[in-house]
Amino acid sequence: MRTSDPADLSAVEAKQSLADRALSSVELVEACRARTDLVDPAVNAMVIRCDDRALAEAQAADEASVAGHSLGLLHGLPVAIKDLQATEGVRTTLGSPDLADHVPAVDAGIVARIRAAGGIVVGKTNIPEYSIGANTRNPLFGATGNPFDPELTCGGSSGGSGVAVATGMVPLATGSDHGGSIRIPACYCGVVGHRATPGIVPNEQRTMTQNFYSVQGPMARTVADTALLLSVVASRDLVPTQRPRDAMTFPFDAATLADLMEVDLSSLRIGVSADLGGVLVSEAVQTVFAERMERLAGLGLDLVEVPVDLRRAPDVDWRLRSDIFVTQWSDQADGWTDEFNPNIRQSYEAALAMPMHEIAAARRTQTELLQDFAAHFDRAESGGHGVDIILCPGVSVPPFPWMHRNPIEIDGHAVENYMAWLALTASLTVVGHPVTALPCGVDASGLPFGLQVVGPMYSDRRLLSIASALEALFATEPMMSRPVPSLEQLSAS
Repeated sequence: MRTSDPADLSAVEAKQSLADRALSSVELVEACRARTDLVDPAVNAMVIRCDDRALAEAQAADEASVAGHSLGLLHGLPVAIKDLQATEGVRTTLGSPDLADHVPAVDAGIVARIRAAGGIVVGKTNIPEYSIGANTRNPLFGATGNPFDPELTCGGSSGGSGVAVATGMVPLATGSDHGGSIRIPACYCGVVGHRATPGIVPNEQRTMTQNFYSVQGPMARTVADTALLLSVVASRDLVPTQRPRDAMTFPFDAATLADLMEVDLSSLRIGVSADLGGVLVSEAVQTVFAERMERLAGLGLDLVEVPVDLRRAPDVDWRLRSDIFVTQWSDQADGWTDEFNPNIRQSYEAALAMPMHEIAAARRTQTELLQDFAAHFDRAESGGHGVDIILCPGVSVPPFPWMHRNPIEIDGHAVENYMAWLALTASLTVVGHPVTALPCGVDASGLPFGLQVVGPMYSDRRLLSIASALEALFATEPMMSRPVPSLEQLSAS
């Protein structure tokens, strides 16, 4: 398929067009640059650009194609990098004035693998300061607006990546996910994101050797594109000089991730949970979710309510997050100014006031929650009656004005801290299962509505294959098809 504007091609379509010589990498990079020029003034997503370098690399990619050289999986494709991940020769600021002029000498592992596969880094995407928070705004670059309404939040912390992909600035972008930082912006921007089973994607930035928390991963407009990028960033072999230095990484053939399987949705038993057993979810979100599930049942899918109970998970998340923050920030806390990210300070100070036995109890509870949650996937072939996947909403509230760091209240319930409104995503982080964030139409206000598609641990390829089948089904239903932002409205903003 060839659209009138190469920037609108999916990564898989662009990859085929490049292989067929129907499109050059230079044309594709220039189209993405033009799209960024057109819409980024309204949304502020691509905060650091490397146009000249990207164009030079695109020219080299085209020459390599003509010469018949062996090409990588991402050969000639533009990729945006979250401004948390180090890029050799390109500023990496973490959204902080303290690092405004920081230019790394080497790429982070995830970036090195993208470059080794032929991907072309075209720029860096906006984040909250030091990537902590689910609303993308920082004191260095300001706020990133939602592509469907720039006055509203795009989510975070991978908000700039979600917006860049949604608007066609790039077909592929990187993210990272601690308590929902890939999934939240994917749901708010109407794109796809995948939080892989911890250990699938090497994360050399991990500060604790064994935990389910921060993982790195892909964002794109389609599941197939997301799987393509995941297969590259999860590779153990692309950069021999940068073997994984992450204790969570295990032997795995990442190449299989891009080869999605055919899935018959009618053969699946699909679990459904509107609130994961009682975590805070707004009435508005639960209403839209119920409408979508009713429609899926009407299409013949086998849906069953699952007795998931993750009500203890938000408290576990808060305590373990605080413990991790002390590990990560203890050598810097004395130098924090009053303007430093209050989200980080809140977690750090909570940890210092927390008795050790409470953290230990949270770890035990995490194990219990993991075991109970995993049991829902026990399948009939082993004598069980479990489900293949679980569907739940992506975020507890619709997008809110980015001027507020987080929602002040949800249906009359006060939001106690910057994580309290993120229980739908953070609770799934606690149990460690892979999750694909999948767009599913819009809500009553015309804003993107997203689902979390959850699978058993280590089943990422099958989960993505199921998500791809759901995506194809959604595309046939007006109320569930992926929403597309108006470029005309954004360019006029």
